Amino acid sequence: MADNLSDTLKKLKITAVDRTEDSLEGCLDCLLQALAQNNMETSEKIQGSGILQLFASLLIPQSSCSAKIANIIAEVAKNEFMRIPCVDAGLISPLVQLLNSKDQEVLLQTGRALGNICYDSHEGRSAVDQAGGAQIVIDHLRSLCSITDPANEKLLTVFCGMLMNYSNENDSLQAQLINMGVIPTLVKLLGIHCQNAALTEMCLVAFGNLAELESSKEQFASTNIAEELVKLFKKQIEHDKREMIFEVLAPLAENDAIKLQLVEAGLVECLLEIVQQKVDSDKEDDIAELKTASDLMVLLLLGDESMQKLFEGGKGNVFQRVLSWIPSNNHQLQLAGALAIANFARNDGNCIHMVDNGIVEKLTDLLDRHVEDGNVTVQHAALSALRNLAIPVVNKAKMLSAGVTEAVLKFLKSEMPPVQFKLLGTLRMLIDAQAEAAEQLGKNVKLVERLVEWCEAKDHAGVMGESNRLLSALIRHSKSKDVIKTIVQSGGIKHLVTMATSEHVIMQNEALVALALIAALELGTAEKDIESAKLVQILHKLLADERSAPEIKYNSMVLICALMGSESLHKEVQDLAFLDVVSKLRSHENKSVAQQASLTEQRLTVES
Repeated sequence: MADNLSDTLKKLKITAVDRTEDSLEGCLDCLLQALAQNNMETSEKIQGSGILQLFASLLIPQSSCSAKIANIIAEVAKNEFMRIPCVDAGLISPLVQLLNSKDQEVLLQTGRALGNICYDSHEGRSAVDQAGGAQIVIDHLRSLCSITDPANEKLLTVFCGMLMNYSNENDSLQAQLINMGVIPTLVKLLGIHCQNAALTEMCLVAFGNLAELESSKEQFASTNIAEELVKLFKKQIEHDKREMIFEVLAPLAENDAIKLQLVEAGLVECLLEIVQQKVDSDKEDDIAELKTASDLMVLLLLGDESMQKLFEGGKGNVFQRVLSWIPSNNHQLQLAGALAIANFARNDGNCIHMVDNGIVEKLTDLLDRHVEDGNVTVQHAALSALRNLAIPVVNKAKMLSAGVTEAVLKFLKSEMPPVQFKLLGTLRMLIDAQAEAAEQLGKNVKLVERLVEWCEAKDHAGVMGESNRLLSALIRHSKSKDVIKTIVQSGGIKHLVTMATSEHVIMQNEALVALALIAALELGTAEKDIESAKLVQILHKLLADERSAPEIKYNSMVLICALMGSESLHKEVQDLAFLDVVSKLRSHENKSVAQQASLTEQRLTVES
């Protein structure tokens, strides 16, 4: 075999020069045979013989050997070590020229050769890019798209494969294909050739690659991709095939327009059916598919239009089915159910309807099932849903009387920051303008101590911010001396003072209002802590800083006036020359700030 191959390679060199096509054909057939028997070894010999450079001159459109030479190149390029030599031998440009042939076999083998050279090869892709190969292939796909005979479908499959190898994991080449209009062409291909498994699969892999690119979503949204994918999905029985479609659906469904198209094409019904079929199975594939289907369902609900369409005034079949997931014994369904409710709870109308129809009890029951060694993702999702439901004013009292506070407080001992974060947000929403509830919670020493502890959670900015905001909210909404005493005794003052220097104006403001209430109601109790936290110096800075928002300046001056009821703090105010800063603010463009500056100036002058 080895001698035979060496002879063939020598002979090929001679016949290549003479261009005697008959003997050339014989040599090429021998090479193809040798490659079929041992591809790697034959490829190494071909590389060593210098034949690749000869191929470049033999690849001419009018030659009857072009298809065989392209076939040999396709075979050797299956080996990674042969791809750069193929580029270096100057094969790309003549191969791309052959793409203009009318001969189907030449096109097929040329598509294979270019596809294999591009596979995982930067040099190969770059050379095909420079030679303009992608555009010619896309033009072929367009013109051959409607022909359904097997030979044409095979060619279309090879061309799709070539484009995928050309652009795989390369954002700039994928963007180039998108600009060339490959997406509508591929969608059309999928619609016409959905009976052809190989071509369908190739289209799906191509979609999966392209859909990751943000710029592709608009193009996808302007085709009927949603309809085609759902149609295809309904036909699939095998898990692997459905998984391939899921891999395309997930990135596409991140786009709101496509979410709505998928809902209108009936994807949700397919997903609900999968959930029903797989819910009791303990097979690994079924468990994975249940997760994918329910996750995708939640993703579809992230779009405002798609969510509202599925809510159907709370009467919709989909909403009812999702509700039934919450009490199920399957953690994945409990999670998806709670997340879906959190997504439905994105406008006041939906929230009010759900609370009036008993959703709170379902969610608190779910939380109760996850208190001891519970599933953290389920806890997080159920708390997210409750937090969203607590936003409309009319829901707060109803949720408080349904025992939401008690259910949520059971998770105070949680060490998981995502759960802590949602727990804090839920409580803060619930007590907004609810004086009685704020007072009750604010006198809960365990809660306040935990908040003070979390105010120091430097590794978790979200938990730290929410703890500060809840401390402030307990004071602002209860206006209660007992709450203030509890917070002072637990060491909360210094955190409220730090919060007044936050980069977020809303948090600064909440802190200043809470501190002003403390100064007005319980200054004696808080005096020492206010002093050691250096609040007076901070207020001076806030007033002197031109970048401070008008409401920050206003509330800082209100607070200064309140602090002057304490002798030691009054002295600090006098020592810091506040009059200079305040008198400048009398001409502030904001009327409220200017008025408060006059009042504060009077107060400072009278008491100096």
